[in-house]
Amino acid sequence: MYCLGIGNTSYICKPKVFNDNHMKIGLVLEGGGMRTMFSMGIVDMMQEEGIKVDGIVGVSAGACFGCNYKSHQPGRALRYNIAMKDEPRYMGWRTFLKTGNILGPEFAYHTVPMEIDIFDKETFEKDPTEFHVVCTDIVTGEPVYKQLKTIDYDALEWIRASSSMPLVSTPVPLEGKLLLDGGMTDSIPLKYAQEQGFEKNIVILTQPEEYEKKPSKLPLLFKLFLGKYPKIAETMSRRYLMYNAQKEFIKAEAAKGNAMLIYPDEPLNISRTSQNEADIRRVYESGRRKGTELLTELKSYVESVHVL
Repeated sequence: MYCLGIGNTSYICKPKVFNDNHMKIGLVLEGGGMRTMFSMGIVDMMQEEGIKVDGIVGVSAGACFGCNYKSHQPGRALRYNIAMKDEPRYMGWRTFLKTGNILGPEFAYHTVPMEIDIFDKETFEKDPTEFHVVCTDIVTGEPVYKQLKTIDYDALEWIRASSSMPLVSTPVPLEGKLLLDGGMTDSIPLKYAQEQGFEKNIVILTQPEEYEKKPSKLPLLFKLFLGKYPKIAETMSRRYLMYNAQKEFIKAEAAKGNAMLIYPDEPLNISRTSQNEADIRRVYESGRRKGTELLTELKSYVESVHVL
């Protein structure tokens, strides 16, 4: 079955068959670098309160941090980002000058989860929650989706690809494709989640409800650095149209009762690559406050879906 995506994006998908009768609920996590600490405050609170979903679709930092839900490790994303804030191999311009990546491709995505703040691979694999990541094929300019059932070197590379911001990251080669940040082509993948069988979804955004993306101020840089991949350069020039169309789509789905949308109340005022501990904690705590405020509504939404 060919499924039309939002705006100019598209993807191939197949109907999903479930063996049980209850409706499936998904969790869709927008990216945004350290803005996504807002989402983690909510997700950690959900875990602590025993709020369970059937699947997660994460984009960029939403994938990188959101995997901790399936591994049952609330607080881990906050913990290691603060612990690594002064580590030059983790993130920063020194890392970029050395590797071509603002986040150290080997240290941040492999050494940290496997050796320093250990990711619970066994729990991730045993937990039945589906976990999907969104990347972008820079040759075709189309989104690429991958369900991760285990955490091995390649799976961590899929997470790295989903999180690799254009201009400050090198493409990640996987399965014959060259991949970068999924947010370039499917920033809020509610449509994809629905096509995977998640009929109701909690969607956590990292920008306020009234936010509208503007045309990029860096079109020449995109053409300069991505010029050998004209389709992705063109996609980046239209990204604001895709994003704003997705915002309208998710609002329409919420009005139908198909989605519960959670936004920060105001701009989070943190850079994507911030290493400022006070700002990281502030954004995380704002997410926890928002989650606490919506706790009754969240529980009711999930319970109403799972009893259908």
